[in-house]
Amino acid sequence: MITFGGEGPPIVLLHGLMGRATTWWRVAGRLEPYGRVHGLDARGHGRGPRGGPWHTERFAEDVAAVLRTFGEPAVLIGHSMGGLHAWVTAATHPGLVRAVVCEDFAPDQRGRSVDDWRGYFESWPVPFRSLAHVREFFGETGDYFIECVEERKDGYHLIAALPDLYEIAAEWGRRDFWEYVERVQCPLLAIEGERTAMPLGQQAELAARVPGGLGRHIVVEGAGHVVHEEAPETYLGAVEAFLSDVIG
Repeated sequence: MITFGGEGPPIVLLHGLMGRATTWWRVAGRLEPYGRVHGLDARGHGRGPRGGPWHTERFAEDVAAVLRTFGEPAVLIGHSMGGLHAWVTAATHPGLVRAVVCEDFAPDQRGRSVDDWRGYFESWPVPFRSLAHVREFFGETGDYFIECVEERKDGYHLIAALPDLYEIAAEWGRRDFWEYVERVQCPLLAIEGERTAMPLGQQAELAARVPGGLGRHIVVEGAGHVVHEEAPETYLGAVEAFLSDVIG
């Protein structure tokens, strides 16, 4: 875990598949007025622990272990895979979580093949020759991806191991996670990109199925999967308004 800064109630940022905590750098700076902002490298990512098991409940237990060190409930803000881990942690450890923000992840992706992920990853011109090459290749999300690579003798490579990523993503094609959505007991904000690759309608349903009317849903116009990089001001405006409600 890294601590970005700020004072007050804990806010923990959870990255997506192949990411790491430092991808949240710009977001973290804006959220520091609301609390003490931390970022967590998930198992198999960044400087997080290596080795499985690669199932969602294991990731949620890793998050819960960190939350227990704070002495008060935390706000969890997750992108993609991190959003899944956030609401599963909230469902399984309700006393540790004050609120959840989930950015662009759907609870039921059954039938999707990990081959879709494999083809995308293996199309990359690895090793990248420089960080500028990484930024150029990924375009509007280039600043995000330069945080996800490390330099080796022959150039820049993804920090996370591809076989691990395939196994993580394969689970999402085998099962759904609605049971956890329906056990969330805190406010939840679902932020969906207009150009999402997730099954349509599910993120609105995710918010609607949070018990007690505690779920909210917005769609960010023009944004794809990495909303906080592609439409940062709209994303931050929504998150800041949500934090003002749940933290004050």
